[in-house]
Amino acid sequence: MPLGHHHATTTRTTTTTTRPKRGGLFTRRQPATTHHHHAQPVHHQKRHATLGDKVSGALLKLKGTLTHRPGQKAAGTRRMHGTDGRGSHRSSKMASRRKYRY
Repeated sequence: MPLGHHHATTTRTTTTTTRPKRGGLFTRRQPATTHHHHAQPVHHQKRHATLGDKVSGALLKLKGTLTHRPGQKAAGTRRMHGTDGRGSHRSSKMASRRKYRY
């Protein structure tokens, strides 16, 4: 082989097409166009928390902190924010009249 003589080397690249992966029986596939957004917090129905609710909630929260009870602390937070569900269980006027129907 003479010096200075080079063989031309060709590199061949093969492209493989990717097939969508088949899922199992319970696999759900997302549409290709959706982008993942950050999850929005769940919207809770609020009532107007009164000043008494705020004080009561703060004391409940403090009690939960001191007694190492996270559930009680969370309940205090919910009461302060008005998301504890109080006042949502009142039935309508017509519901109480149903038992008097003939």
